Amino acid sequence: MATDLSAGIRVLPELLINQIAAGEVVERPASALKELLENSLDAGATRVDVMLEQGGIKALQVGDDGGGIAKDELVLALARHATSKIGSLDDLERVGSLGFRGEALASIASVARLTLTSRRAEAQHAWRIEALGGELSAVEPAALSEGTVVRAEDLFFNTPARRKFLKTEGTEYSHAQDAFLRIALGVPDVAMTLTHNGRRAFNLAATAAESRIAQILGDEFRTAAIPVHGEGGAFRVSGVIAAPTYSRTGRDEQYVYVNGRFVRDKLVSHAIRSAYEDVLHHQRQPAYALFLEIDPALVDVNVHPAKSEVRFRDSRAVHQFVFHALNKALARPVAAGQPAAAALAPEGQLQRAGATGGGLSPASTFTPFHQASLGIEQPRDFYAVMTKTAPTVPFAAQSSAVGVLDAPALPKVNGDMPPLGFALAQLHGVYVLAQNANGLVLIDMHAAHERIMYERLKTALDLSRLSSQPLLTPTALAVAERDTELVAQNTEFFAALGFDLAVLSPREIAVRAVPASLPQLDVPNMLRALLDDLREYGASRALTEQRNEILGTMACHAAVRANRMLTIPEMNALLRDMEATERSGQCNHGRPTWFQVTMDELDKMFMRGR
Repeated sequence: MATDLSAGIRVLPELLINQIAAGEVVERPASALKELLENSLDAGATRVDVMLEQGGIKALQVGDDGGGIAKDELVLALARHATSKIGSLDDLERVGSLGFRGEALASIASVARLTLTSRRAEAQHAWRIEALGGELSAVEPAALSEGTVVRAEDLFFNTPARRKFLKTEGTEYSHAQDAFLRIALGVPDVAMTLTHNGRRAFNLAATAAESRIAQILGDEFRTAAIPVHGEGGAFRVSGVIAAPTYSRTGRDEQYVYVNGRFVRDKLVSHAIRSAYEDVLHHQRQPAYALFLEIDPALVDVNVHPAKSEVRFRDSRAVHQFVFHALNKALARPVAAGQPAAAALAPEGQLQRAGATGGGLSPASTFTPFHQASLGIEQPRDFYAVMTKTAPTVPFAAQSSAVGVLDAPALPKVNGDMPPLGFALAQLHGVYVLAQNANGLVLIDMHAAHERIMYERLKTALDLSRLSSQPLLTPTALAVAERDTELVAQNTEFFAALGFDLAVLSPREIAVRAVPASLPQLDVPNMLRALLDDLREYGASRALTEQRNEILGTMACHAAVRANRMLTIPEMNALLRDMEATERSGQCNHGRPTWFQVTMDELDKMFMRGR
């Protein structure tokens, strides 16, 4: 139906103005709850109690022990654009509070039956004001020990068109609960409760950030969590990210806070996703709780009506900062204990256990004793603890002069063992079984070796090009005619990857050299895969945008295959290289490379001690 414009331009009634504003700020009970919680926190509350009825549709109440509102300001608190949080453009450009527009209470009051009760610390008693359909009651005395209580009933009672768009009670409660938990996660030092239809759903005591994260995200996340700490210039980030093996199908466990404000920001999300690029399996989603602190002058929070988006003055710098902080956390070598290294423990413990690989020296400093056919070295020192003559010598003090016995004794469990311990056996040609200080370690040998190869290839290519190993006898390889043309046109591409190829005939090429770092390379299948990538991406993109995919393909073809029987020295060499390799807890596709089974878990399996 066409709009009648004959009445001309006119000033809208105040109630209608507020209801229009409410359409932007108050979409459902959850959005009203968010605004009220932010007001409580801005008022300095140390405890906040939330009560909902019918998902917040029938009633929504937020009470706090904050500073309260003076009697003379109660009427003003329900007026639009009235706030104590900013007073000038300079304040707006350096907003440090969660709220700042002064619209929330007025908007809620325009679409619900609202009661506001508050008491300042110096007041003899509390005062109350009610709002109904744009009309305010007189300010009256009330009973309240401290702080403020806001109660909104019958949301959208006077805007039926809006009310009919609300979902079921269960759906609205789910949204309200999400809003409650997002706020609670960001303020661990504030005690918070949530009651729905008379039943207490959450009772969160004030605690440390690590404990609040565990309370909300659960024990499974806690076990998989990796701490993140980064600082540089005007930026600081802290929090936890989940190991790639704890990935999700959705984005339900992704929390980012900027100066205490929960936000959904595409730039930060992209930086996080980029950090997980090498380790996340397919289309799975990472899980995290990250707290980014930035000079308020470098962040514009006045972007979205619901204040859920921000704009950074230097978006590139923020992206790089977040990416490098997470990339560093994900790249830590294997630490003692679970793959996630019990991340909610103090950061100092993690650094002592994991940052140096549990006392290990970098692989480049090892004294070679056994050059395994896998292309990995077993240092002489690691065998000392496996001899019958010196089973108790501390790991860090072992002499490189000790050799290997024909039948080595099992290593003695002590605190100086390397994180992944020592190999015991191989299972079905697929898994390596090892004993460490915590119990039994199971390693997927192909996945682990693939990650080692991949990281070595990346490092080598970053330094220059991959070194080549000439073959004593060039190998002829039959290919399609289109592939011989690709080889002839892209000799530099293959040379950068360590291959020396030549065209012998329209359907045959000669392989004269292969990458020196990949002694077990499956050359025919590897070259066919590279040719496929070259056709798909082109040479210009293959070593830039698709570089890691190309190297991942090479690592996969070079890694030890299932049913390949390894010697004990080869298995131990694999373990030591895992400990010295970044991101070795996951293969290139995001799958786990190892699991820890503790002695307690084994005891439970066999009912020991019962």
